[in-house]
Amino acid sequence: MSEVAVVTSTVKGQIVIPADIRKKFNIKRGSRVNVYDEGNKIIVEPLPDDPIQEGRGMLKTQGRILKALVADRKREAKQ
Repeated sequence: MSEVAVVTSTVKGQIVIPADIRKKFNIKRGSRVNVYDEGNKIIVEPLPDDPIQEGRGMLKTQGRILKALVADRKREAKQ
């Protein structure tokens, strides 16, 4: 289940993310997060420290999927 914490905003609109949640998501001083509106919710999503490192291997997976799809289509064409 999701962790729930009640926080209060400052005059400047700032909020403090509780320490246990910051630790869980590795949010440190200077960390960047996405904040967006999802209907009646505000979503705070941590961004990776190194987006290049975070994305490594992503394209390899897509390549394997493409190869499998092409092989499947070739098998279908032979039938």
